[in-house]
Amino acid sequence: MKILISLLMVFSLSFASDATIEVIKKVESLPSIAVEDSSRTYGDTFKLQFFKSLIADLNVISIFNVDRHYRTDDFDDSTVAVENKDMNYVVKYKMTQEDAGLKISMKLLKDSEVVLSKSYKIGKKNIYMFVTHTMAYDINQYMGEPPVEWMKRKVIFSRIVSPKRSEIVISDYTLSYQHVIIRGGFNIFPKWATNNQDSFYYTSLDGKKPTLKFVNIRTSKIKNIISSDGMMVCSDVSSDGNRLLLTMARDGQPDIYIYNVKTKRYSKETFYKGIDVGGHFQGKDKIVFISNRLGYPNVFSKKIGTREVEQMVYYGKSNSACSAHGQYIVYKARESSNMFSKNSFNLHLISTQTDFIRRLTATGVNEFPEFSKDGDAILFIKNYKEQSSIGIIRLNYNKNYLFPLKYGRLQSLDW
Repeated sequence: MKILISLLMVFSLSFASDATIEVIKKVESLPSIAVEDSSRTYGDTFKLQFFKSLIADLNVISIFNVDRHYRTDDFDDSTVAVENKDMNYVVKYKMTQEDAGLKISMKLLKDSEVVLSKSYKIGKKNIYMFVTHTMAYDINQYMGEPPVEWMKRKVIFSRIVSPKRSEIVISDYTLSYQHVIIRGGFNIFPKWATNNQDSFYYTSLDGKKPTLKFVNIRTSKIKNIISSDGMMVCSDVSSDGNRLLLTMARDGQPDIYIYNVKTKRYSKETFYKGIDVGGHFQGKDKIVFISNRLGYPNVFSKKIGTREVEQMVYYGKSNSACSAHGQYIVYKARESSNMFSKNSFNLHLISTQTDFIRRLTATGVNEFPEFSKDGDAILFIKNYKEQSSIGIIRLNYNKNYLFPLKYGRLQSLDW
C-alpha cells in the first residue's frame, strides 16, 4: 500500500505544473478585496471610470474575490469604510491633478494596517488605465503571485471598418485606451518588432503586391521591407527582434520563410507543394506552423534548417492558427461542421511532453491566439453574435475575460 501511495504521489506531482491540466481555485477560498476612492479634484464620471478600470484589473489577476461596490473614504484615515470592515484587503487611492497630468497615491490595507504603499504619475489623464494596470501588477507582486508583466504591455491590432478598409490601433489589453496609428487603405496583420514596443510590422494590400512594412512609432517613419506575389504575412518575430517568420507565396503556394533583419536576406523553411502558413518560433531552433499536408489543416513542428516535419496535434480535422511558448502550443480547432449555420471554433492547449489536451474556450469563433511573453496568459480574438472582442485566458486560474470592441471587426492582433 505504501508503494502504491508513493507512486500516486509521484504521478500527481509530475503533472502538478502542467498547464494542460485545468487548475480550478474555489471562489470561496480566495481572499476578499474592496476599493475605496479618496479623490476630490475630479468629476464623478472620470472617478467612476478609474474605479471600474481598477476593479477590472483586480478581477483579471484572479487572486481575489473583488467587491464591485463604489465607495469613498478619507485617504489618511487608518480605518476603512464600515461596509468594508470584514474585507481581507482594502485598496485606497487618491487622484490629484498635476498640470495636464495625474498623480495617484495608493495604499493596500490588511486588518487596518498599510502593507503596501505606492505613488504613480502620468503626463496625460486619458491614459489612466495604464496606471490601474500597474497598480494591479504591484498588488499581485506583493501577494507573491507569478508576475503579470503582460498587463502593462500595449496591444496592437487591425480592425476592419468597411470593405477593404482597415485601421491599425494601439491599445491596452482592455481596449479602454485606443490610438489609431495607421488609417486608410487595407492594412492587416500587425506584429510588434521589438520587446519595448517602439516599432511594428504590418502587411499592406494597397499596392500591386502584398508588402511588409515597418513603422518606427517614435519618428512616424514607414519603410518597405519585402513584397511577394499572392501572400505576405509576418506571423512571428524572434525574441531578439533579428528574425521574422514570413508566409510568402513566391512559388505559387504559400510557404514559410525566415527573414534576417540585419542582412535583409531570407531562407525558405517549408517545401511542401501545398499550404504552409502561420509559423511561430518555438525556442531558438524550432518552429510550429499550420499545413494541409494531411488533406486538412493541422499543426506541425520542424527544426530550423532541416526538412523533417513532425505532426503535433492528433485531435480534430481542422486545426489552424497556432502559437507556441516553451513546451506548450495553443491552436484553433473547428468543433462543428454545419452547412446551414455558423460553426464553432475553439482554442486548445497541448504540451509536447504529455498527451493531455485542454480546451480553453467554449462558444463562438475563437482565433489568433498569442501567448504572453512569460507564457502566463493567452490573448485571442473572439467573434460571437456579431460582437468582436479581445479575450484573455489566465491559464493557471482557469479563467477567461472578454473586452468587446465598440466598432469594427478585429482582424488580427499582437502584444
